[in-house]
Order: sequence, then C-alpha cells, then structure tokens
Amino acid sequence: MSKFGEELRRERESRGIALAAITDETKISSRYLTALESEKFDDLPGGVINKGIMRGYARVVGLDSEAWVDRFMSAYQCSGQLKDDDASWIAFAENVGKSRPLADRPEVRLKVTGLAVLVVVLATLGWLVWNFVA
Repeated sequence: MSKFGEELRRERESRGIALAAITDETKISSRYLTALESEKFDDLPGGVINKGIMRGYARVVGLDSEAWVDRFMSAYQCSGQLKDDDASWIAFAENVGKSRPLADRPEVRLKVTGLAVLVVVLATLGWLVWNFVA
C-alpha cells in the first residue's frame, strides 16, 4: 500500500469512523471502500463512479472532497491500474470543464435575454392584432 491509501485510512481512523458507517451513510459497498484504502483500483467499478466513491468517502469522513478526489486521480494514474475506459472518461471530463466558461459570459446571457424579450413582445403584438384588429 502506498501513501494515498495509508493516509486515507489514517484520516478515517483518526476520526473514529468505521467503514461500516461510511457504507451506511453513502450506500457504497464496503469492498469498494476497502479497495480505495488498499489502492486496489482494479476492484473499483470504473469511470466517473470512482470519483463519486471517493467524494462520498471524503464527505462522510470530513475531508476536503475536491482535494482528495484530485489526490485519488493522481494515485490512480500513477498506479498503472488505469483502465483505457477510465482514461477516456478523464479526457472527456477535462474537455467538458474547459468548454463551460463560454456559456457563463455576460454578453451571451444578455443576447439570449434580449432575444427572449423580443419573442415575447412579438407574440403579444401578434395576439393583440389577431384578436382586436382582425
């Protein structure tokens, strides 16, 4: 067992939390939690579920979820147990994260809002003309 798994187990034990308590709260199988602590990443289900398992574990134990997910991903990639499917999911998730800021730009929101107001005004005018002028 290398540093990641040992530190993870040590953090849990120092807080007096049993694996069964994490299983009860998160509904994550104890075999996955044990695989996480012993760094047997091949025993984990794979894909984005692995991050969810790590995030749930960290939340129950009281650790910084994002920091520990990052540490998990580093340990997973360095372990040589990284599956091809997981590598594809990691690349996909990184690309999705890079594309999101475009939708958060204020000028894009302003244009969409203006277009929505214009459509409502035109629809209202059309309804008024149809009902009162025709």
